[in-house]
Amino acid sequence: MIVQAAPLAKQFVTPTQQKEAAQTGMWTFLASEVLFFGVLFFGYTVTRIHFPHAFALAGKQTDIVLGTVNTVVLLTSSYFVALAVQSAESGERARASRWLFATLGLGAVFLFIKAIEYHADFDHQLIPGPRFHFDGTERRGAELFFYLYFVMTGIHALHLLIGMGLIGTVALRLRAAPAQPDTPLALSALYWHLVDIVWIFLYPLFYLVLRA
Repeated sequence: MIVQAAPLAKQFVTPTQQKEAAQTGMWTFLASEVLFFGVLFFGYTVTRIHFPHAFALAGKQTDIVLGTVNTVVLLTSSYFVALAVQSAESGERARASRWLFATLGLGAVFLFIKAIEYHADFDHQLIPGPRFHFDGTERRGAELFFYLYFVMTGIHALHLLIGMGLIGTVALRLRAAPAQPDTPLALSALYWHLVDIVWIFLYPLFYLVLRA
């Protein structure tokens, strides 16, 4: 199968130059995302230092089973994306498309499980605000824990939705016209891996905090 090169924009001299520019742009964007999440992680660290006991108690209210299942789901999805890239590089575009659709399915599973968690948190009055309920003297620290929990996992879920849009678009294009350039797939895969890496940090911070 002959793979078509991406249409050459007028500011580039060669397709290789265009590909390298796209990759550099994506890495720059990912670096900005790391800085963005880094601020949130720093805020979590400072708050946890001030309320260590409250964070330990609040962390026990998160659903470790669903959190662990979601971690496995995302790690598996990253593996599927890697298989898609490998298949595309081998010229197996149809197989690459199937791996991408499987990744899309796992992303939907992750969001569904997260919605179940959020609903349970709502039922247990763990949403920060006037209705927040937490037994004991650590209410303030616990509320801050759940504020960070919803902000950080919510932003992560939004990034996952964006990643699903990218992966779905590439998958559909591969299915409709298998002779597609590799660059969109490679860049989408990088973004997806970043989303998964962020969750790998979120998981111990919110589900394993002083749980033992």
